[in-house]
Amino acid sequence: MHRLPALFLFLTFAAPKSAATQLTLADALRRADSSAIANRRAAGLRDERDGLALAPLRGILPALRTEASLVRTTDPIGAFGTLLRQRRIVQADFDPSRLNFPAAVSNYGAGIIAEVPILNVDAWIGRTAAGRAAVASHLSADWTRATVRTDVVRAYFGALLADEKVAMLAAATRSAAAHVRQAESLQRNGLATPSDALLAAVKAGELDADLATAQGDVTNARRGLAVLVGGDGREPATPLGALPTADALRRFVAADTVASAAPRGDVRAATLGADAARADATRAMAAVLPRLNGFARWDWNDPRRLFAGEKNWTVGLMASWSPFTGAAEIAEHRAATGRANTAHALADGAAAQARLEVERAAIDLSVALQRLAITERGAVQATDAHRIVSRRYDGGLATVAELLDAAATDTHVKTRLAVARFDVVSALAARQLAFGLDPAALAALDHSESRSTNFKDTDK
Repeated sequence: MHRLPALFLFLTFAAPKSAATQLTLADALRRADSSAIANRRAAGLRDERDGLALAPLRGILPALRTEASLVRTTDPIGAFGTLLRQRRIVQADFDPSRLNFPAAVSNYGAGIIAEVPILNVDAWIGRTAAGRAAVASHLSADWTRATVRTDVVRAYFGALLADEKVAMLAAATRSAAAHVRQAESLQRNGLATPSDALLAAVKAGELDADLATAQGDVTNARRGLAVLVGGDGREPATPLGALPTADALRRFVAADTVASAAPRGDVRAATLGADAARADATRAMAAVLPRLNGFARWDWNDPRRLFAGEKNWTVGLMASWSPFTGAAEIAEHRAATGRANTAHALADGAAAQARLEVERAAIDLSVALQRLAITERGAVQATDAHRIVSRRYDGGLATVAELLDAAATDTHVKTRLAVARFDVVSALAARQLAFGLDPAALAALDHSESRSTNFKDTDK
């Protein structure tokens, strides 16, 4: 009897496995901050926005560049102009035949050019828009990190929940197997009917199946946690510690001083994004305003080498105005206005969603605590019922099937109690996030933290 489940258990624990990484919750949070895919993507978008915020400086800061060229020409105007730039014109060069049919002339040209923006209104407005967008990207990255931390807290304690389920079911299957052996012995001695032994075997088989499912859940939970904190999924992550007790959860809730929601990163990012989009629409409109820029350049022209010969200099101002460029400026302004309207809608939606999540989080936590209290009472009643049936069984007043039913109910209710404790943890993590607070505060519920350093936010 039970050879297949026993063989499954042997293969599960004896087969070669990848080395597991043991993590406290603080360890998992630190790894996720630096290695989680979502955080890495958000950091990349943030860095991209930081780079784009520098682009408008092209119309604000001076620019300096150098030029070099080598030219050889027989073009009449080019040849005469080159000789003039080299300051090599002589009287004979004015001979009409030489002017019309000049000899080939070579020139090494070199120059240093400075461009000085003086008035580019759209560049200044664009700088404001890009700066706000960059700040919004930083806030978005922070919000992504907080969201990932919430997921890590749930995944960590979810893996501990899976471990606890396996421990309870393993104890239940051992007890059931002992009762099955006893029932088979009683049957052989004529003190029990074959149906009693068969029903006992059926009940024990159900527990074996539940245990196999729970063990699969442990593997999935550990690999899921490993991927969430930045792993490749091949090496599972084993959480240390245990699921918090009901009393520990109540103490944590009682010590919570959250009174109102803090400004959330996602709402602030959406608001700044709307401000940036509105500024960009203003920039698009300002693109038709006149521009004023200055320049200065130094040039050298010589037939033999670069930066040789006499130096020439030129300074000047350049005013330009393009009030109409084939409707391109109209198209850009309308597109920018559309983006601004979209951004404002997203900002309004983010604010409304935040208010909804705050209210929902408070309700979910209250419900989770009520379910925990109800399930605790049920667990006590199931344990008492199991004890009563055990005594009746010992006195010959209950069948082994009744005993196994009571044991299965006891195990099931205790499993539900573990789930109820996890639901409170999950509701607490969701409330931290909804209120704009750091979900890493729930590391205080991980008793393995006493063997590890306290969690600190190192990415500030």
